[in-house]
Amino acid sequence: MTDPAVERFRELLRIPTVSHADESLVRWEDFDAFRAALVRLYPAVHAALDLEIIDGHSLLYRWRGADPAHPLVLMAHIDVVPVVADEWSTDPFAADIVGEGTDAAIHARGAIDDKGSLVAILEAVEQLAASGFTPARDVYLAFGHNEETAGGGARAIVAALRDAGVRPGLVLDEGGAVVDGVIPGVTVPTAMVGVAERGVMTAVLTAREGGGHASTPPATPATARLARAITRLHRHPFPTRLAPPVRAMLSTVAPHAPQPLRALLRSLAVTGPLVAAVFSKLGPEMNAIVRTTAVATELAGAPGENVLATTARASVNIRLLTGDTVDGAAARVRRVIGDPEVEVEVRHGSDPSPVSPWRGEAWRRIANAVAETLGDDVVTTPYLQLGASDSRWFTAISGNVYRFTPFHLTRAERDALHSHNERIRIDVWLRGIGFYRALVAAS
Repeated sequence: MTDPAVERFRELLRIPTVSHADESLVRWEDFDAFRAALVRLYPAVHAALDLEIIDGHSLLYRWRGADPAHPLVLMAHIDVVPVVADEWSTDPFAADIVGEGTDAAIHARGAIDDKGSLVAILEAVEQLAASGFTPARDVYLAFGHNEETAGGGARAIVAALRDAGVRPGLVLDEGGAVVDGVIPGVTVPTAMVGVAERGVMTAVLTAREGGGHASTPPATPATARLARAITRLHRHPFPTRLAPPVRAMLSTVAPHAPQPLRALLRSLAVTGPLVAAVFSKLGPEMNAIVRTTAVATELAGAPGENVLATTARASVNIRLLTGDTVDGAAARVRRVIGDPEVEVEVRHGSDPSPVSPWRGEAWRRIANAVAETLGDDVVTTPYLQLGASDSRWFTAISGNVYRFTPFHLTRAERDALHSHNERIRIDVWLRGIGFYRALVAAS
């Protein structure tokens, strides 16, 4: 017989809370159905915690503890990204169980990102609330409704907490997971806890010309100037370096690395530039933790195949390494392109998040919960989160903001995020409930 917690999880995965950048396309009735299902499935949570609906569809729960100061905030988001159903081997919203024993996995959009965390949090709180437990300090559950697009729900939650004078002692959102072999040469499982995340910006490159018929093109049409600009950006990437969170990560895992790598990681004051240069060659993830990255993602030109483009445009997605800034990156893009006839406009951008400490009470609470529930052989290490999350808004009200998803994920499982066949193994998800329960119990 399937665990009742698993059946609750599957029911919530079947509700297609898909977000879209164009919110007129969102089926808000699915978000309402999701909230109604939470009330029905988690009675102890809704009896013990106060619920406030923020920004129309985001949920903020408050569990009053013996002391309201320095509360714990557990974050997750309700929305999921759209699917291309034909690419999936199962119905993406059927939450089918595939495999047997320890290989049994739930296949569904949101299984990891991010209903896996959201439902695991609720399961942990339901168990504790039903047992009569009262936390030592307040606990908040903050569930945004549009993390995958605008993040307005999380910003509104932060504004509500700030207005109430709440200064969280620990904020935990989705982020790094328990992984094997991500850091070359390190074979012990590592819990990658994000202490910061990269900034994000979009630079729009625009080249213009008079237009006309494609049968009589000029020597350097707008499309060629744009292509040349993109090629220059690709051939001259941002320089490599070890940001403080990455340096701390490598120092933490150094004792578990074989020689001569161990010696290199223990001498980063000297070997740092070499290590950064080598890591940039070891695949997209390693490259992204040692430099600001820039890639052209959207291209637009003429409206017809026989028409010269009067305007050729490219959107360049830039992810900023800790220490870099939106203004500095924009200036470098202009310098590398070196063509005054190609305009560079920053459409939107946010600098990298502040860095949370990897020492102190908040950090120890996370590390202790990892050791207690996910394995005492797991090494908890600081990590620079490569993508953006709703947690970045919480740095305005807390200096202890972390990003960690308490699931032991394979490379293939991580690659399925935002792709087809997203899935999570059932035993891995159930262990994650224990992590959240331990973290709340220690709060």
